[in-house]
Amino acid sequence: MITKTSTNYSAGSLISALLLSSMLSFTAISAAYADGLPANVQAKVDSYKKKITEWAADPVLVAAVKEANAKGPIAGMNNAKWSDLDEKDPLAVSLQTSAAGKIVTELSKDPGISKLYLRDEHANLVASSNKALVYNNGTKPWITDPMKDGKAWSGKEIKPDPTTQIKGVHLSAPILSGGKPIGILHTSVVAE
Repeated sequence: MITKTSTNYSAGSLISALLLSSMLSFTAISAAYADGLPANVQAKVDSYKKKITEWAADPVLVAAVKEANAKGPIAGMNNAKWSDLDEKDPLAVSLQTSAAGKIVTELSKDPGISKLYLRDEHANLVASSNKALVYNNGTKPWITDPMKDGKAWSGKEIKPDPTTQIKGVHLSAPILSGGKPIGILHTSVVAE
């Protein structure tokens, strides 16, 4: 019986030691990412922040956003109606085949990103590389922050993109006219 108690005590000690080790490892990993993204991913996001800011200055994209802002949203369109559209619906396809859509689609072939969307001042889609999950996502920080401060914005966490399901970091840059934000170019940087 003494042997059995010793064995139980040893097994209990082993389990406690394993649990403590696991907790310490988790704590160390959590602390490493508490201040943001892993260094390699942050470097990639920083690189794409420069790229997307350059892309956002394309005169065709700026003109498309100005036109969309003047016209307003697609008549009768909302997120529920957009969700019901098939990806091959002429309206969804037109956002990829317009002059701005062709540029956005071409830029989205960059293997470091998983999508690219151009949105007007109210976050309505203007052009897209594929059928976005939502027509308007104006409450998201990748829209609101660059529209407020006129600067590129990047997320601080890696997560599956809602549209593509590819793990990445959201990134956006304002479309500027006269130094004022008039729209957004939004992507997700692939986190490898």
